[in-house]
Amino acid sequence: MRTNFLKMLVLTMISFSAIAQKIPAKVLIIGLDGFSSEGFKTAKHPNLDKMIADGVLSLTTRPVMPSVTLPNWTSHMTGSGPEEHGITSNDWTLEKHPLASIETDKDGYYPSIFKVLKDEMPSSKIAYYYNWKELINPINRKYLDEVYFEDKDQYQQSYQKAYDFLLKNRQSPSLVFLYSVHTDHAGHSFKWMSPEYIKAIEDADVEIGILLDKLKASGIYKDTHILLITDHGGVNQGHGGVSMAEMQIPWAITGPKIRKRGLITEFNSNKNTALVLAKIFGISKLPSSWTGVVPNGVFK
Repeated sequence: MRTNFLKMLVLTMISFSAIAQKIPAKVLIIGLDGFSSEGFKTAKHPNLDKMIADGVLSLTTRPVMPSVTLPNWTSHMTGSGPEEHGITSNDWTLEKHPLASIETDKDGYYPSIFKVLKDEMPSSKIAYYYNWKELINPINRKYLDEVYFEDKDQYQQSYQKAYDFLLKNRQSPSLVFLYSVHTDHAGHSFKWMSPEYIKAIEDADVEIGILLDKLKASGIYKDTHILLITDHGGVNQGHGGVSMAEMQIPWAITGPKIRKRGLITEFNSNKNTALVLAKIFGISKLPSSWTGVVPNGVFK
């Protein structure tokens, strides 16, 4: 009887392992524009803290240069710097730009993680939610299944839509990009590290907490990788320079494939985000033009 019991136990473990392997990869990217490491250290964000406690946090991640919005968010999603993807300022458009990309798809766009994921996994579902209209300019929309723009610095509807999308597509590999510019605009309007700027971070944390609670209640959270990313910090009412206040930002990740390490000090760059996403999804073929790397010590 003991032999039969052991056989049944082994078969059960194999069965559970097979089920686990079939769970499709899901990633939620939470992007807060202009979120400096100084701001992270000063603001109260209990919901982010709870999430990050199960994963990895870097407070010394470097933006690409220049430390402005469009080059950096493009670098996050393309595994490259401005010298490769060609986005050097916020006014870049496909029709008019001074620096040519070193590689493009047939529509003229530099290859993003969205393209790479769709090429390898056509069944994957990708959503893009944003509230700064220029942000999407470097991204080829044909690789996105759902796009939503929320006006006037509002972001609550985007958070709800992100949840709905993940719930609807829980049986498919899913990548959700969820971005808000309100933190950056608070810095420009009231100065970085002002009470208004800190409040903008704390307000976002409340909405993040609501979203994470919904994911937990629906059973999605435990199978989802969640990234917290940003583009740059700031000084006074601006950014774009090379001060440490501008060039040192938070980057965090948690999820089933991520080690529980807490604060790390290994070098990290915005160029690395797309490589981390590719590893989560098990993508085998990456563009030769990508220059980012998977940071050490993040994955189990």
